[in-house]
Amino acid sequence: MKFPQTHTLQQIATILSSEFVGDSDFPVEGMNEIHVVTSGDIVFVDHTKYYDKALESAATVILINKEVACPKGKALLISDDPFRDFNILTNYFKPFEKATALTANTALVGKDTIIQPGTFIGNNVHIGGNCLIHSNVSIYDGVRIGDNVTIHSGTVLGADAFYYKKRPEGFDKLISCGGIVIEDNVDLGSLCTVDRGVTGDTTIKEGTKIDNQVHIGHDTIIGKKCLIASQVGIAGCVVIEDEVTIWGQVGITSGVTIGRKAIISAQSGISKSLEGNKSYFGTPADDFRKKYKEIAAIRQIPELIEKLKENE
Repeated sequence: MKFPQTHTLQQIATILSSEFVGDSDFPVEGMNEIHVVTSGDIVFVDHTKYYDKALESAATVILINKEVACPKGKALLISDDPFRDFNILTNYFKPFEKATALTANTALVGKDTIIQPGTFIGNNVHIGGNCLIHSNVSIYDGVRIGDNVTIHSGTVLGADAFYYKKRPEGFDKLISCGGIVIEDNVDLGSLCTVDRGVTGDTTIKEGTKIDNQVHIGHDTIIGKKCLIASQVGIAGCVVIEDEVTIWGQVGITSGVTIGRKAIISAQSGISKSLEGNKSYFGTPADDFRKKYKEIAAIRQIPELIEKLKENE
């Protein structure tokens, strides 16, 4: 998320009541998670395991829970609880805006787009031309939808990321301030759920077709001309490259990449990145032919045991 205008390090520290290391006039342009940070951004880190990754990232302001050596050209915000303070900044720069109508007056809807009764369209939503949005769809604030998009009933675009920090008193949610981008010629079936990015965008690219009851986690990027069948669950921060086919009830863990033109058979479990131009099956998913050979071999085990007994 980029701020509406550049702030100084001193101004951000004042909002948080925190100490800082660096020039008080050091420019701060936004805040982002580490996988989408750019120069001028704040990134937070609260575990020693990830200090180096944060300090060496593209972010130029590190919100950190220990005073460490500050890299050249960067600045530090010292906090006893960076997770909490990241949420404070989110609420400060992008507070929740209550809806006052079924379609917000700040929403923009393109020419020849049809929106069926009962659909909710939030603040600052942009919908392109010639779209068909069926009844009882919920489109949360800031979602951007291209041209020639069809969305079927019950789909929800823009719910919060499933991102929590475990504390002694319970789970503390990282507040989502990112968005969703749906490009041209995308179809979304009924009862799909697409979570907004934490600070960036969850993206579905041009020409992709998604069946009913599919979940897409925060900050995931789905490429062009993909086919995703019903009841697929995709965790956050997944990259699915162009022309991938995913059949029903596949589960994909967070942070993996599925290569271009990969085909994943139904009920497979994806726990690591997969190369493109191959077919996969099973849990954990592996090459389709290899997996079926393994299954065939397993089926022979009882017969082999009986033969061993006969030879004893």
